[in-house]
Amino acid sequence: MITELVNELINYGIDTGLVNSEDEIYVRNSILSILETNEYDESIDKKEGHRELHEILEDILVYAVNNKLVDDNIVARDLFDTKIMGAMVMPPSIINAKFWDKYKESSVEATNFYYDFSRNTNYIREDRIKKDKKWTVNTKYGELVITINLSKPEKDPKAIANALKVKSSNYPKCLLCPENEGFAGTMKHPARNNHRIISIKIDGEDWAWQYSPYVYYNEHCIVFNKKHIPMVIDESAFRKLFDFVEQFPHYFVGSNADLPIVGGSILAHEHFQGGNYTFPMEKAGVKKELCIKGFEDVKAGIVDWPMSVIRLNGTDKDRVVSLGGVIIDKWRNYSDESEFVFANTNGEPHNTITPIARMNKGNYELDLVLRNNITTEEYPDGVYHPHKEYHHIKKENIGLIEVLGLAILPARLNKEMELLADYLVKNKDVASNEEILKHADWANMIRDKYHDINAENIDDILKKEIGLVFEKVLENCGVLSEKGILRFIDCL
Repeated sequence: MITELVNELINYGIDTGLVNSEDEIYVRNSILSILETNEYDESIDKKEGHRELHEILEDILVYAVNNKLVDDNIVARDLFDTKIMGAMVMPPSIINAKFWDKYKESSVEATNFYYDFSRNTNYIREDRIKKDKKWTVNTKYGELVITINLSKPEKDPKAIANALKVKSSNYPKCLLCPENEGFAGTMKHPARNNHRIISIKIDGEDWAWQYSPYVYYNEHCIVFNKKHIPMVIDESAFRKLFDFVEQFPHYFVGSNADLPIVGGSILAHEHFQGGNYTFPMEKAGVKKELCIKGFEDVKAGIVDWPMSVIRLNGTDKDRVVSLGGVIIDKWRNYSDESEFVFANTNGEPHNTITPIARMNKGNYELDLVLRNNITTEEYPDGVYHPHKEYHHIKKENIGLIEVLGLAILPARLNKEMELLADYLVKNKDVASNEEILKHADWANMIRDKYHDINAENIDDILKKEIGLVFEKVLENCGVLSEKGILRFIDCL
């Protein structure tokens, strides 16, 4: 049994280019070592072809569990199958050499190679990503993209209990550090045996980039400083963003803000996110053109978007970056009481920016999304954060990806929407079910809005209304009105 599975896995490796046929015996022995067996039957005829990778690995995991090589929980199984895949992945030097050799042909050829590689190694677990739900909703700001994230597996109680027994370590310091490359992982830290990063120079510094293991959109990549240094949004950050898109002009790249509430989940490590994808915000037009004194050569305008976005566009990268620097420096210390915007309270800074850079028909384009993380008694999670009436759909921070118009909603919604659909179609009391009680007021609004709710239309109704909630969430996060932005620009 295990002989056939190992042969099938190696067939997969050869077909996808992970394994050179000359290395077949070496790779086979590496896999057998991980499986703690030398019971390989050479008399069995080798079959050609292979199934989907996740099917092969699942059968190998069944063997491993039955032979007590691994505990039967999702975290332990992921650690084990990643270790097996690591045995088939070439070292970083070879992957980098292949990437930059492809780059000589074109940046697209290079990224196509690396994206296929990241999927073939199972670093991007495509079988799980396919479970995510995704749809679009028309709003007054254009189409918004809605996703329910079902690809990240939930830890079971056994895995959580086992994680408590693992001694804490500061190696790697975080999930973005280059030391993750090839790391075996622990019950508290994901395995990265099959992970290879691409080294790159950004603004003269040593950086690297990789794809996200749970891609939220096409070729979702993460660009990160090789040093573990904190996020800072300033003029130099804009220059770094453009340095990346100059090297990969078919990609956009942006950064989460550098303050809690409005920032990303990893503020301790400087990084950006990018990819080969056109977001709704990029499609949004400019509703008000701006003329900024001293920068008349740079086109500027207010984007027709629920959040407060200033778009800069020009042929000269340095001029666009310089204007971006002027705007962030002014915004850091800007207050407007009439708009409830305060640069700081009790010495705590509140203003920052979420920047996005791209090449647009040969021009350098920079979107600057004004952010503010002030809290009050009424809004303890943040004034410019999803308000409480929308927490039943989205309570988490609004980061770069959502700013751009793609909602990443929690997995809980999948089951909750199935229940809610049943209750609405059968006209049952939503408040009577504790699991969907949080949606009761929203459900009543839906009943008032749609007088003919049935099994055929309920899914479309809920998808549309979820999208409209996300539209409201983005409006909650808008810091300044159009008049407020104009007042701010006048102060530059």
